[in-house]
Amino acid sequence: MQPVLKIDLTNQTYESYSIPLEWQRDFLGGASLAARILYEHLTAEQDPLAPESPLLILNGPLSGTAGPTVGRFVVCGKSPATGLWAESNIGGHWGPELRMAGWDGVWLTGKAASPQYIFINDGKVEFRPADSVWGQDCYELQEAIKQEINLPGLRVLGIGPAGEALIPFSLLLCDHGRVAGRTGLGAVLGSKNIKALAVKGTGQVPVLNPDAFAPKRTAANKALKNDPLSITVSALGTAGAGDYFDYLGTQPKNYYSAGVLEGADRVSGVGIAETILAGKSACHACVIACGRVVRLEDGQKRKGPEYETVVGFGPNLGITDPSIVTRLGEWCDRYGMDSISLSNTIGLAYKLYEMGIVSQQDTDGLELTWGNAEAAEECIHKTLRREGLGRWLALGARGFAEHFGVPQEAVQVNGLEVAYHDPRGASGMALVYATSPRGACHNQSDYFLVDIGQADDAIGLGFFERQAGAEKTRNVARHQDFRTVNNALVLCVFGNVPPEVMLDLTNLACGYEMTMEEFLLSGERAWNLKRMINNRLGLTAANDTLPEPLLRPYADGGSAGYVPPFKEMLSLYYQVRGWDPVTGRPLPETLHRLGLAW
Repeated sequence: MQPVLKIDLTNQTYESYSIPLEWQRDFLGGASLAARILYEHLTAEQDPLAPESPLLILNGPLSGTAGPTVGRFVVCGKSPATGLWAESNIGGHWGPELRMAGWDGVWLTGKAASPQYIFINDGKVEFRPADSVWGQDCYELQEAIKQEINLPGLRVLGIGPAGEALIPFSLLLCDHGRVAGRTGLGAVLGSKNIKALAVKGTGQVPVLNPDAFAPKRTAANKALKNDPLSITVSALGTAGAGDYFDYLGTQPKNYYSAGVLEGADRVSGVGIAETILAGKSACHACVIACGRVVRLEDGQKRKGPEYETVVGFGPNLGITDPSIVTRLGEWCDRYGMDSISLSNTIGLAYKLYEMGIVSQQDTDGLELTWGNAEAAEECIHKTLRREGLGRWLALGARGFAEHFGVPQEAVQVNGLEVAYHDPRGASGMALVYATSPRGACHNQSDYFLVDIGQADDAIGLGFFERQAGAEKTRNVARHQDFRTVNNALVLCVFGNVPPEVMLDLTNLACGYEMTMEEFLLSGERAWNLKRMINNRLGLTAANDTLPEPLLRPYADGGSAGYVPPFKEMLSLYYQVRGWDPVTGRPLPETLHRLGLAW
């Protein structure tokens, strides 16, 4: 890999940081390698928004190589939302552009004395005043910086007003609404007085064996383009399976309390394609193009919502109009707030209003009734301003529920709001949410896809019924290791690239001769390293829980009457992982086996 650009914002200096070769092989890149680099720099006492708190943006060895779905990079640090390990995965073109500028990452420490943005032009770094763009939304920001620098092909990654306001679920955005949405790292960038990072590169993305890599990459892209999953996602976006998830009972409604909602099919990928779809968008060299371009009543084209936003601002709030869902999602992008966290927290407010715990006095007269889109939009604005109910919404679901005295009603794990894949319909997600290193996360393992048939013998990933129990535990752990490799390379999870092809491309790009077991071992190694980071930050076995609402059976729908046998699953998971059931820490023999004895 290429060096990392290490920037001291306080002193306005920068240097080249070379990643040790053994770290590169053991952790590959992306979020795994970021965990190794930051291990010594994250402590329990550290305020995530303090100047000394690091923020590391890192590519993987396949990022930008024009291979299958390789336009992604990661942003890592300590989360202001959870106080734990933070990583967020983002697509578009910014990461590949950074590699073409000769850098594989940017490591920020300190705090600028005044609002600034950073311009990286190959090996040259400029600190520029951001007074003129401070306060602008994420889309305005990109255009303003592009006009100011006036350099063709410039890419901009930045934050919106929410990041400036240090909202703990703020995001970073680049290109056509590609976001590093989860864990609040936009607030970390805002706390450093940095509005954006603009980059332009004129070099080549390094590949050790380009002659052998090129035909393998071409064949992989051709196969991916004709893959049934790719065809579906290309035609219908990431919400393409929404109808099926609804049928199975894995798509929550009315804040995880209803199994059925009339009209939910209107806000599926099919519903969007039949009503407002106007085009597609793609990340770097991607043959799938899952991004949606939609046209609403004003005639303007804009980013269309992906699955999580579709459900979060749709069935989760009892809303079934795709145009409304698009507008609510766009406010999140413009302000720079994670649509999963915010829609989850607003859904909680609606649920507590229904229960009589939140009153109209609390809401300044807003009626938080299911389907009330106007109230949902006002909640978004109030959250950014921390006005009225927005003071508590800005705390996220955990803080909101604690304020109203019902912490058990918040559908979150360790401060991160649960995504919209209900474990009552796909039981493997129970373990995924409870044990993810960044809180309730579906991208550390999208095991719901395995639960509906996406097994793979090449990595020892079998198939179990979607509502099976502890017997699938080892399978879940295996899939977590595999997705950890995914997030190290960095490959998009929507690219159904065969594991053996991923391995071949990695070996050719890096000059390795890794076996499949070594490949997956790197994922297990990183999973345990992130666990050790979280143990250092205060996490124990007591943190590995599911929120109470997910352990209450639905009365109707595709998963009616079922809850996952979570205690049995978790107990076996600790045995499979080699973790101490009392402390929640990896056992010494586990660390030794993984090369983590240090």
